[in-house]
Amino acid sequence: MLSLKNLWFVAALFMAAAVLVFMSPKQSNFHYFNPNSNTSLKSDHLLLNNGLVKNNITRIEGPERKYSPLAKVEADLAQARASIRAELAGNHTDIVDPDYVPTGPMYWDPKVFHRSYIEMEKRLKVYIYEEGEPPVFHFGPCKHTYAIEGIFIGNMEVSLFRTFDPNEAHLFFLPISITMITQVIFVPETHDWTHMKSTTKDYINVIANKYPYWNRSLGADHFMLACHDWGPEISFAIPHLYQNAIRALCNANTSERFDPARDVSVPEIHLPTGTTSGLLGGPPPSRRPILVFYAGGVHGPIRPVLLEHWENASDPDVQVHRYLPRNMSYYGMMRRSRYCICPSGYEVASPRMVEGLYLGCVPVLIKEGYVVPFSDVLDWEKFAVIVPVKEIPNLKKILAGIKLRDYLQLQRRGIKMRRHFEVNTPPRRYDVFGMILHSIWLRRLNVRLRHDGDAD
Repeated sequence: MLSLKNLWFVAALFMAAAVLVFMSPKQSNFHYFNPNSNTSLKSDHLLLNNGLVKNNITRIEGPERKYSPLAKVEADLAQARASIRAELAGNHTDIVDPDYVPTGPMYWDPKVFHRSYIEMEKRLKVYIYEEGEPPVFHFGPCKHTYAIEGIFIGNMEVSLFRTFDPNEAHLFFLPISITMITQVIFVPETHDWTHMKSTTKDYINVIANKYPYWNRSLGADHFMLACHDWGPEISFAIPHLYQNAIRALCNANTSERFDPARDVSVPEIHLPTGTTSGLLGGPPPSRRPILVFYAGGVHGPIRPVLLEHWENASDPDVQVHRYLPRNMSYYGMMRRSRYCICPSGYEVASPRMVEGLYLGCVPVLIKEGYVVPFSDVLDWEKFAVIVPVKEIPNLKKILAGIKLRDYLQLQRRGIKMRRHFEVNTPPRRYDVFGMILHSIWLRRLNVRLRHDGDAD
């Protein structure tokens, strides 16, 4: 494995050869298809109907025909697509699943989601590159705001989805921790991102020169995960990484070139102790006397507007604070509130959405350009409230105008959806690890790779 000290030396040796891959790559011998990539995904219906009509692999009978490893992988994916399309067409088959059966309007199509998840569990194989050493690679923070980054990397490396045979892999994971790059490589006084970007680029260069898999698809069957706000910017150092690969990002901002047809929105989850201990559950609605609550720093374009209209409001129903008073508990206030405001800050992601679901406080999303996590499967409007920025002055009117029965429904549904955002060690089916991986799986289903020597 490469140490941080030796990484620059190795990268320098490969730079002359690798520059062709990233600056002026040769024509790939493989072709990938990402239908309608400019269309935002709202459901499995859109994802699976965007041109995935016929399989890319044609079987030819007889011993004279040998299939490449990639052809076998694509044939396996074609079977998964066919199974999901059949569910989509209404040809439902009973799934025996004693653990969990998705139901309710919180899902765009619960049966299609269930079938897709089962197909993922049955088939998906992920190869993880072993190059690189901690803390920048194969490691990440498992506490505080960016905890999901380290937790996902750690869970992925011991997951049953992992394969040590790259020829049978449907996906290739790049175990880079952007958060650790910002802590180990970045020199704050310089405000210079060059070394962080170079580290990421050099790592991809090493992979591209050692293995054939990155170059054959130009990254289309590879993915990375980054929860740090700088994840998108650092990924721009490698054109094929942000143009072709699947980027699983907390900072899922369409104004920063997040493409929901290819990229994956990851929930930002704040874990003070590294676990959800003490963060799950709250009192029933009858013991929530506060209408709406928010406390947080004033940064970005939205929060100043929120505080301008509602900070220090004389109405006790509206508890909006720049700094939480010392006699108040942040989580305690969430447990006493019916709605919790989740505004964007400098970046669109915020752990408040998940905190609200954890504690039974209905999230109120006030964001622009944000692709909410798992929106290809979940209909957030069925368990959260979405308020346009221009409606901030009418915030109380909007929330107070929601009928009691509708609020109770939102709250109950949010509690049910909580399982999809919970962090477990080891992971449990349908929890946040499985949901992130399922979102990545869906995007891999939406890409077809073909070797020129394989049958059409």
